[in-house]
Amino acid sequence: MNSSNGISLADVSLHRREDLHRYEAQIKGEPAATLTYQERAESIDFVHTETDERFRGQGLATRLAIFALDDAMERGKRIIPHCPFVADVVSTREEYEGKVDWPGTGA
Repeated sequence: MNSSNGISLADVSLHRREDLHRYEAQIKGEPAATLTYQERAESIDFVHTETDERFRGQGLATRLAIFALDDAMERGKRIIPHCPFVADVVSTREEYEGKVDWPGTGA
């Protein structure tokens, strides 16, 4: 992830912030993208993804979504993608097939 503003993969750190009910991507310790969620007993409902405009268009939100989705699966949680961005990521990646409860389907 190199760009004109000097961001590299080494500059990015990803975290789950249970206290704030969100996942965060930070660039050199500065918040750059967030993915909010609601945790339930057997699932995680991904609600909203937001990227600071300075860091948009560099794949940061996709990287954060994959980190969050993988974390949910590792913890044995089902995925509920209410956030349209997360729904797009889920729909293009086979590893999440069979682990998703699509909103509005009663699944």
